[in-house]
Amino acid sequence: MKKNILFVINPISGGKSKLNFAEKVLKYLNLNLFDPSFEFTQWHGHGIELARKAVDDGFDIVVAVGGDGTINEIASVLEGTKLAMGIIPFGSGNGLARSLNIPMNEIKAIKRLNDLKYQAIDSGLFNGRKFFNIAGVGFDALISARFAENVKRGFWGYLKTIFFEISAYKAQNYKIEIDGQLIEREAFMISLANSSQFGNNAHIAPFASLTDGFLDICIVKPFPIYKAFFLGIRMFTKSTHKCNFVEILSGRNIKITRENADEVHLDGEPIQMGLELNISIKPLSLIVLN
Repeated sequence: MKKNILFVINPISGGKSKLNFAEKVLKYLNLNLFDPSFEFTQWHGHGIELARKAVDDGFDIVVAVGGDGTINEIASVLEGTKLAMGIIPFGSGNGLARSLNIPMNEIKAIKRLNDLKYQAIDSGLFNGRKFFNIAGVGFDALISARFAENVKRGFWGYLKTIFFEISAYKAQNYKIEIDGQLIEREAFMISLANSSQFGNNAHIAPFASLTDGFLDICIVKPFPIYKAFFLGIRMFTKSTHKCNFVEILSGRNIKITRENADEVHLDGEPIQMGLELNISIKPLSLIVLN
């Protein structure tokens, strides 16, 4: 019996055209195994509505065609259900797709779906909102907010945003409770990592695992601006754990209390939240095709 598979396509993710995407699916997807349908998202949050409808309509698989933000919308609905999520990476960074070793080439990623290889991965909760790759507070949350306002997507747009914001950003003091143990830190940013990387192979938590039932808490302490380049090198060589300005801990239940209420980011999507942040892990709660 064929699997009913819905492709939810974000037309603007990664700044890449997807007008002929359906044609590629019909050419490279095994139509003996799948009965494909297609929907384009039309506004922020539309992917959530389309995924909910797919659940109600009895689809077997929903494929997120976009970046980590698109994946978050789809996965937030499918998490905890029997439906599987596929990924065709079309984002600026594609952090979760890279961590799952999904090909960055869309034709190869489409062909990978034909293998029907299922895997359960962990998911995170952040003040009741779900995330699947990385969430964070501090500088990376600010960058996510600025990047969301930028019409120019892609890696270079992201790098440009970092360049313009980094010199003016001030670290905050945080109280961080990890599984009942309280620490206090001044931090430039704190990343809650389910996978190892933001995207583009920039690994903030080199040993984070999508299946171990833990989040890696990556505390980046204040550092001289000229050290930013070297921190970047550490990320791209999977060696942030060797950096004097980075402390990596792990836990299941994390409470962060900060000085100022401002943005956080969930899988790169900025959201305003208050002073108190409660984060937890839900082990093996999302089924993915990889």
